[in-house]
Amino acid sequence: MQRYSFFSLALNALSGHRNWRCAWRSPQLQKRYDVVVVGAGGHGLATAYYLARRHGITNVAVLERGWLGGGNVGRNTVTVRSNYLRDESLPFFTRSVKLFEGLTRELNFNLMHSNRSMIDVVQTYGKLRDLQRRQLIMDLYDSSYERISVEELRRRVPPLTGGGQGSRLPVLAAFAHRDASVNRHDAVAWGYARAADSLGVEIHENTKVTSISRDSSGKICGVETTRGSVRAGKVAIAVSGHTTTLTETVGLKLPLRTINLSAFVSEPVKPLIDVVVNCPDVGVYFSQSDKGELVIGGATDLGQSFRRDIKQTVFEDTVCALLELFPSFRNLKLLRQWGGHVDIAHDGSPIISKTEVPGLYVTAGWWGGYKAIPAGGEGFAHLVANDEPTRLIAPFGIDRFRNLDFIFESGTTTVR
Repeated sequence: MQRYSFFSLALNALSGHRNWRCAWRSPQLQKRYDVVVVGAGGHGLATAYYLARRHGITNVAVLERGWLGGGNVGRNTVTVRSNYLRDESLPFFTRSVKLFEGLTRELNFNLMHSNRSMIDVVQTYGKLRDLQRRQLIMDLYDSSYERISVEELRRRVPPLTGGGQGSRLPVLAAFAHRDASVNRHDAVAWGYARAADSLGVEIHENTKVTSISRDSSGKICGVETTRGSVRAGKVAIAVSGHTTTLTETVGLKLPLRTINLSAFVSEPVKPLIDVVVNCPDVGVYFSQSDKGELVIGGATDLGQSFRRDIKQTVFEDTVCALLELFPSFRNLKLLRQWGGHVDIAHDGSPIISKTEVPGLYVTAGWWGGYKAIPAGGEGFAHLVANDEPTRLIAPFGIDRFRNLDFIFESGTTTVR
């Protein structure tokens, strides 16, 4: 792998930048691999990287139906945080935040990682009690979360001029999560892809997996793709909203449903805000990108859907909520909008587990899974390599649904 540095940039400038090596290869698809990872999104690429880096398993193929990073890893609001509630969730997401902080150096790829802090705006007493409880739990896991006054909130978020005493939902308080950050989503995908490729992992774009194959004993023996059969002793599925589409080809039912989560960005404007703002009581959150765009997200579509655009009613509700607290934004023009389909488990927590089908592993149920990419890939790779979960991912196995060990996580989404 060619290392990126100031020296390599200056050296290639002399040749007009015509001598850079390809970031990753386009190899021929082989007939057999030790592990097939389905999905070249954040979790799939991270899993392949850690399989090679931490466990020495390099005969790995990552199969992607479209282009690398074209799924949910490129369709999100790039917020990295660990302000969760449950004892099972907090250590996991705290680990992920820490991994993100060192990822630029580890992958030798500029992720444009920026520590911003996240501020939760509180407008109801029920939410205030909920976040106070979350603050006490987070203190036990060394994850920052502190209450700030309304005056401090308005000082740190100058455009927040709504929510006064005479409004429908006046602002009562706020909580600041110092560890929260943002980065560049496509850079995360490209960085993991480049690093995994350098270790021998093969990445195959435009290779749709149509079904999973089992041998006569019931074990996994590979996958069927639009480019032919590929044999493998282990298959790891990391395809977000399409998880059940594949697992049902081997008769495996999972407690998941797929819904649409949408977002949109404004035209670029001068710097207005340097934190991530979340307003859970009205259902909107946003941050400002390095280019000046306001990156805005809202609540999910209530119905099950595989759509990848934005539903008009969801868009209108989100804009109304935004303008209630930030009336000065009404003059902003919309630049673009998008949606992603995410699969959600019944308790709102992820599934990182081996299945009852020998050789088949799934990582799914990621409601806002971008923040979990490093820790999710790290844990999933360990599970695939050793057939045993790490301490951090053990609570997120499928068996919790059989044993009623649910992890009801109110911190799963930024808006509830």
